[in-house]
Formats: sequence, structure tokens, C-alpha cells
Amino acid sequence: MTLENSPEVLSSPDNSSSLSEWLNYMQQIHVSAIDLGLSRVIPVAEHLGLIQSAKDDAYVFTVAGTNGKGSTTAVIAEISQQAGFKTALYQSPHLIDFNERVRINGEAVGDKTLVEAFFAVEQARLACGLTLSFFEMTTLAAMLIFAEADCDVWVLEIGLGGRLDVVNIIDPDMAIITNIGIDHVDWLGDSKEQIGYEKAGILRQGGTLIFGDTDMPQSVQDKITELNVSCYQAGQDFAYYEPETSVESSTAASREGGSVGSQWQFSSAALTLHLPKPSLSLSNTSNAIAAILASSLTVSHEHIAAALRTVKLAGRFDGRKLEGRQWLFDVAHNVEGMNFVLPQLIPMWQQHLAQHPQAQLHIIFSMLADKPIAKVVQCLTQAPLPISQWHVAAIDHPRAADISLLSDTIQEQVDPNKLLTYTDLAAASKGVLAATADDDFVVVCGSFHTIGEVLIALKAELPPV
Repeated sequence: MTLENSPEVLSSPDNSSSLSEWLNYMQQIHVSAIDLGLSRVIPVAEHLGLIQSAKDDAYVFTVAGTNGKGSTTAVIAEISQQAGFKTALYQSPHLIDFNERVRINGEAVGDKTLVEAFFAVEQARLACGLTLSFFEMTTLAAMLIFAEADCDVWVLEIGLGGRLDVVNIIDPDMAIITNIGIDHVDWLGDSKEQIGYEKAGILRQGGTLIFGDTDMPQSVQDKITELNVSCYQAGQDFAYYEPETSVESSTAASREGGSVGSQWQFSSAALTLHLPKPSLSLSNTSNAIAAILASSLTVSHEHIAAALRTVKLAGRFDGRKLEGRQWLFDVAHNVEGMNFVLPQLIPMWQQHLAQHPQAQLHIIFSMLADKPIAKVVQCLTQAPLPISQWHVAAIDHPRAADISLLSDTIQEQVDPNKLLTYTDLAAASKGVLAATADDDFVVVCGSFHTIGEVLIALKAELPPV
């Protein structure tokens, strides 16, 4: 879209404006929040010299997939950093502060750095006579920050799909597809074959792919063959094994927000690694390790082990003790996400109940309107989880499901007497504190936005403690 066809011409902030002013401005300058395609982005990126800079100066990991992108990118970045590489990490969305999306060596960049990058991208955009979406503007700004900081390794999370996502303007040295499920059907299609085609768009001629699932759509295999890509697939070329642990050790680990300290095993045809168990999922961690080992980076067993002891990511099976209650925050927002969370949540709840026989289980829940609300609720209601009460409010977001849609959908599967509705998620957070006692268990799920708003209401800090 050219400037002449844009919905309105706004006066842009300058490099002395605040971060919030820039974020508000960028949300208004394009006709839609999601506008897939690279034709508008590439000229601006070329004007900024971004594409050549990444190609010449950095090793790039690009991670696509329906679920697990955040955990996978976090582990890759932490290992790279432990190995001594100056490491850039780009993730989305954020939970509390926008700065979370753009990190160098684990530290979120400051407001001033972001504002200066936004100003530079805006000048390039205007020079090209094009409009860009919020995500396109902010992604280009992140890349500019990484280039100017001369980062050795870029770890980039695809926002939506792959083929037409702005992140895909950069040719990856290593592509990772965590898994493929049905999500974002309005943009990516309603079958795994269609969605697989979009995600396989991050592959390049003669490149390397880590495919983190045992079920590969034919559309992905076809792209691998077409481009002569070297593929390492979970379950075939690498795998992980987790020894059984006792209830006592698992319970102690869950009280600390994870299960760090126990051991697990990563195996490939070339080697077997015995590693400390991280606070993130082993399947996503295995994908990350496979990517690191298949890359040209020099990384040791010790670097990997050190990274797994320290890596954390808020909102991903994020256990915390707050206000005397045990909380579990997870951003799962589709069936695949819930099917991943529940096998971990169920034993965690059972272990908690063994220690606290009077404990009750409550849930704070909200979703975006374009997500499969009924199916996610069904996952929760069919699981062996005795949810005492559902605390529900609408997310503060343009795409939020309103309270009527949420309550009507939930009441189709849940006793209405167990459903409490609130004006917002801050009120829901207060409501669950009033309805629970010390040692009760609270699950918060349904969306990144749900987690973010509840964490803010609880005045909880990032990363998880």
C-alpha cells in the first residue's frame, strides 16, 4: 500500500518522542493490524541496508511453528550466549512491556534505543512512499538494532505463518519448524497441508531444517525436496528421553516453578547428551539443541548444560508461588497448545493435592475471538481436573472475545454456578484471590494477553521467580 492509498496521514513522532507515543502512532498508520506480504517491507529493509547486513555479519536462526516458538528461540539464544556469541533475540508478542520483544544477550533493549530505531524505520518508510503495519515497523526496527549492535547470532521468531511474514525477509542459516497445527485459519488456511506450505516458506535453497514433530505434512516434504534442504526430524534424527522421577522430587521442583535439577537425555545419530532439566518443555528444548548442533557455531556440552540451568520464559508452563497460592501461567490458546500443557499440568496438580489435600483448583480464563474457544474449553473440561470455579473476563484488546461470547461458550460445557464473570482481568485476579485460600491452585491460560494482564494485576515480575 502506498502513502496515497493509506487510511489517513498522521504526523509522525520524532526521535525525542516517548516509546508509548511511537507505539500508539505505529498502530494507526496502516489499514490493518495483520497484512501478510513482503512487497511493501523489502524496499524499506533494503533502504536501511538490513538484508545485506544480516547476510554478511550474523548467523541467523529463524523459528516458525504453531506452538513452542517462544521456548525454542529462548533456548537457542541462551545456548548461543553461553557459548560467548553476542546474541540477538526477537520474539512476539510481549506479556507486559514491548521491550521484551527485543533482547541482546538476554537484556531487553531500552526505550531510547527503540525510539531511535523506530525513527530510522519511519524515515526509510516515508522515503519509499509505503505504509507498514505495526508488526512490520517494529520487526524492522528490531533488525536495525541487531545490525547496529553487530550481533553475532540472530534468533528470530516468525510472527504469523512464515512465507509472507516480515521476519522472512532475512535468509536464515538455520530454519526450525516446531510443529504444525490448525491456527490462524483466516490467514494460513484450514488444513495442515496449507499451513505447512506457509511455514515451509522460511526454507532456502540448500539450507537446513529442524522439524520438531513426528508428523510432517506432504507440503513441507515437497518444499524440502524442491530446495534440496537437509532435514533433521524429531523422532527420526534426534529424540529425548526423560527418566521417571518420584512424586516427592517432582513436587519439590514444581514448588520452585519448574523441574530444574533432574536429568534427561538428548540423543542423535552422532551423540548422546545427559543434561539438566530446564524449566521449559523438553520437546522445544530438543528442537533448539538439534538446531545448535546442526549449525556452524562452536558450542560445547558445557555451554548447553549451563544454558538449560538458567533459561526461563514467562508464561510458558510458568509456575509461581504468589499470595500464598500456587499459580500456573501458560499462553496456550489452541488445541495443540492445551494438549501439550495438560499432560504436564495434571500430574503437577495431583502432586500439589497430595501435599495439600484441601486445595481447590481455580482458573482465570480469556481468549481472543478468532481462536477456537469452545475446543479449548473442551480440552479443559474433559481433563481430570476438578475446576472449582472459572473466573472469566474479556481481554483488553481489539480482537478480544467479549464477555457474552466467553460466558455463553463456557456455559455450554460448564455448570453455570461455577462461572464468575468480571469487568476485566484485573477484577478477575482480585476475584480469584478473594475466592481462594493459601495453598489453593490457580491456572491462568487462554492467551498471551490473558497472562500479561493478570501478571500486571498481581504486580508480578518478569522473568519467573
